[in-house]
Amino acid sequence: MNTLWIVMPAYNEAENIKTVVRQWYPVISRIQNGSRLLVVDDGSTDTTYEILMSLMEQYPYLEAVKKKNGGHGAAVLYGYRYAIAHGAEYIFQTDSDGQTLPSDFGQMWKDRLEAGLLLGYRKHRQDGFSRKVVTKTLRLVVLLNFRTWMRDINTPFRLMRADELSEILKSIPRDYHLANVMVSVLYKKRGKTVLYYPITFRMRQGGVNSVNIPKIIAMGRRAVAEFHSMRRRI
Repeated sequence: MNTLWIVMPAYNEAENIKTVVRQWYPVISRIQNGSRLLVVDDGSTDTTYEILMSLMEQYPYLEAVKKKNGGHGAAVLYGYRYAIAHGAEYIFQTDSDGQTLPSDFGQMWKDRLEAGLLLGYRKHRQDGFSRKVVTKTLRLVVLLNFRTWMRDINTPFRLMRADELSEILKSIPRDYHLANVMVSVLYKKRGKTVLYYPITFRMRQGGVNSVNIPKIIAMGRRAVAEFHSMRRRI
C-alpha cells in the first residue's frame, strides 16, 4: 500500500467545500497508511478556512493550510511541495468546486504502477462551450510552443508519483500560473509514461466561478509570456 495525498486548492468555496470533502474523504480513509486529504486555502475571503477547521475535528485524515492568495497554479504547487515534504508517495490533484467525481479515481489508482503521470481527460464536459474552447486553444498554444500534444493538458484530475514530481518541480517557479500545464509538458518532454482515463466533468456545484472573460484574456497573456520563458529554459 502506498501513501496518497489528495491536493485540493480552494478559493472562496464556502458553498462547496463541506460537500466536496465528504465526497473525497472516503478515498483517503480506505487507503490510510499516512494518507491525507490536503486542502490549500488560497487566501479565501469567505468562511472556507473556518469550515475546514471545523471539518478537521470530524475527519482525522483531513489537513488544511492557508496561504496568501496567488492563484490556482501557486496553490497547486504549494500543495505538491507540502505533500512531498510530509512523506507522500503518490499525489492526486483535483479541485474543490465539485466538478469531478471520486468514482472516476478507482481505476487510475489501480494502475498507479503503470505510469508516472495518469490524467483524467474530460470526455463528458458539462461546464459550457466557452470552457471547451479555452481548453482546445490552450492545447494548440502548448503544441506550438513546446511541440507537445496532450489530450487534456490542464485537467484537474491527475495522479503522480511523488519522486518524479519532485524532480519536475525543480524546473517550475513557485508562482507559475498554469502550473499543471507545465507539469504535463515536462513529464512528456522528459519521456515519462503518461496514461489517460475518461472522466465526467460536471458544472460547478455551488458558488460563483471567479474566472470571467477579462480574466481569461489576462491569463492568456500571462501564459504566453510564461511559456516563452519556459521554452528557453527547457
